[in-house]
Formats: sequence, structure tokens, C-alpha cells
Amino acid sequence: MSTPDAPATPSSTPATAPAAAGPVAAGPAADPRLLATAPGWAGRWQAARRRLASGELGSLPVVVGLVVIAVVFQSVTHHFLQADNLTNITRFIAGPGLIAVGVVFVLILGEIDLSLGSVAGASAAVAAVLTVRQGWSEWVAILAALAAACVMGLLHGLFFARVGVPAFVVTLAGMLAWSGLQEYVLGDGGTVNNRHDGIIASLDSTFLGDGDIAYAWGLAVLAPALYLAARLHTARRRRAAGLTAPGAADSAIRAGALAVLTLATAYTLNQDRGLPLSLVVLLGAVLATDFVLRRTRYGRQVFAVGGGVEAARRAGVNVARIRISVFVLSAFLAGLGGLFYASQQGSADKQLGGGNVLMSAIAAAVIGGTSLFGGRGKTWSALLGILVIQSITTGLDMVHAAQAIQYMITGAVLLAAVVLDSVTRRTRTTGRG
Repeated sequence: MSTPDAPATPSSTPATAPAAAGPVAAGPAADPRLLATAPGWAGRWQAARRRLASGELGSLPVVVGLVVIAVVFQSVTHHFLQADNLTNITRFIAGPGLIAVGVVFVLILGEIDLSLGSVAGASAAVAAVLTVRQGWSEWVAILAALAAACVMGLLHGLFFARVGVPAFVVTLAGMLAWSGLQEYVLGDGGTVNNRHDGIIASLDSTFLGDGDIAYAWGLAVLAPALYLAARLHTARRRRAAGLTAPGAADSAIRAGALAVLTLATAYTLNQDRGLPLSLVVLLGAVLATDFVLRRTRYGRQVFAVGGGVEAARRAGVNVARIRISVFVLSAFLAGLGGLFYASQQGSADKQLGGGNVLMSAIAAAVIGGTSLFGGRGKTWSALLGILVIQSITTGLDMVHAAQAIQYMITGAVLLAAVVLDSVTRRTRTTGRG
């Protein structure tokens, strides 16, 4: 009979006992994301060091990049950080940002969609022609255009998931086909101007409350409050299930940091024209898709398919359904983004959706932190990434840099993000043995 203070043998220690987590944490094969965190600031610092050492950088490189961009261009132009310029940046990111959110879903699957720029252009063309030339109600024309975008995505998904044609080939064919459809719909003129006082024209020019500062301040207060409530609710559910959960202090610190950011943004916007409708739509799309990915069964299935098709299939996931739905969703968001592009330029034409539209959306998703290797990403990465790209573009425009320089700098930033993704992935793989 053993004494109470006798050391337990390895065979008598349960595998899930908390006491065993300490020794295991020191091993090189342990996944740092699964290790317990000590309470207090020391525990937070230890967890942060573990994440950095394992390559789990999160949004840190993007945030640092945004700060560097702001400092550099402010020092050169002396008015980069003025309220009117920052307001314009938040307006211009809506179109490419919405397309980038759809790209995130496709990249999580480990696939690529080369047709999204053409889908955006064709959808804008359909809405403009039905409204201006056919005399349809603008709301009905917009719904028809978005439905057409969903049909395009459905065709991509069916050929990919059911027929087995690689996504690269299917969407490359789609890019050509929908560009042709765009030109056919627009006709010989090639351009259809928006209705001056129509819905599409107002997407880019509308500010909530006609500059009423209450809208921006209200959103700035509501966002961190909802974030804190969600974290506390999740923590309660995890504790009830016997799982580890972040403390209330940690949640309060995160919510406080978010509040500082949102209040600073509200103050800046209110120095100009208030809260842009385009920014609200983009934030709504990001929040809704983030909820879908992180809080629903469907979102978990998307990650499962991206992490391993065969494993997901054996777990009971309908892989074909998930793949088809992702391509439909990405096409829908591209169609919505196309309407914002049309609003910004005042018309739908043959060039809309061409040029660097697709590359900017893909670059935004990757720069923001979505992995090109599938199974990892957040829709917030689309927002952060497009902020980086638009900030660079705006800053270079302000110093009158050639477009070739803009492309080269954006390409360099994209390459750096891909290299970081590859190194991070290799570090996590080797760290687990």
C-alpha cells in the first residue's frame, strides 16, 4: 500500500490530468495552442512568447505594417492621416474588400477562384442594363444581378465538386466566359452610367445620418460591448463544459483595446463626413461571415474540408456540398463588390472587374493572414489586407508614383506574406515533430 506522498508512476497518471500538462509543455512536439496558460500578466506573456516561437503571429505583422505605412506616408506627405484622406480609404476598400472576403472562403478550402473579378464585372453590367435600359426597379435589378452571380458560382462548384475538373481550370474558364458575358450585356456602347439618384449610385456616396456623428460613435461603443459580451458568454459555456476559458480580465483588456481602436476611428470619420455606408456594409459582411466560420457547424465543416478532404469525408462531411456552397458564396460577394465598384466609378463598363481587381482581392486575403495551403484563415484578414493595399495605393497616389511602382510594391508585400505563411507552416509542422 503506497503512502499519500508517494510519487505516481506514469501508468497511474491520467493522460488528461492538468498536472501532466506542465512537463508536456516543455517538449518540442507539444502544440503551443493547446497548452494551459498561467493566470495573470506572467501567463499572458508566456502564452504570447509560445505563439511567437511557434509561428502563430496572428494579425501582428499586418498591424505593424499598417503603422509603418501610416508613419512613412505621413512623414512624406504631411497629410496622409488627415480625416478626409482616411475617410476615402474606408470608402474605397468596400468593393475589393467584399471580393476578398469570398476569396478567404475559397482559400480555406485550399483552392483558388480566378473568376471573381469577371463575376463582379458581369453582375454590375446586368444590374446597370436592367435598370437603365430595361427600366426595371433598381432593387429588382440588383437582386437579379446577385442571383446571376450565384448561378455563376454554382456552375463553378458543380464542375469542380461533381465533375472533378480542377478549380483552377474551371474558374479560369469562368473568367473568360463571364468577361464575354459582360461585354455582350453592355453591348456596343460598352458603358452604362448609373442613375444619378439611384441605389447603386448612392452606395459609395452615402454617409449614415447625412454626417450625423451619433452613428459613428454608436457603432464605436456597440462593437467592443458586443465583443466583450460574446467572449464572456463563450467563457461561461466553456467552464460549464469543464474546459479552460479566458479570464474576465483578459476579455476586458481585449475589449478595451478594441474600444480604443473603434473610438479613434469614429473620431476621425466624424472630423470629415461621418460614417460611410460602404464601410458599414463591408464590416457587416466580415462580421456575418466570421460568425459563420467560427460559430456554426457549416463553418467547422469548411475548415475540415480545407484541412483534409478524405478525413472530412470519413467524418461524415458532405464534401461536394461544402465545396459548391463556398463557390456560390464567393461569387455572391464578388457580385456585391462589383456593385460598389460601379458606384465608385459612376458606371458599369467593360473594364470593371479587370486589371488588378482579382489580384488585389487575393493579395488582401493572403496579406491579412489567410493561408494559401488551406484549413486556416479568418474573414477579418480580408479587411486588414485590403486596408494595407489601399493605404499603399493611396499613399503612392499622393506622392504621384507611377502605377508600375504601385504594382511592384504590392507584389513585394504579397510575396512577403506568402513567405511568412510558408515559414509559419513549416515551423508549426516541425514543432509538432
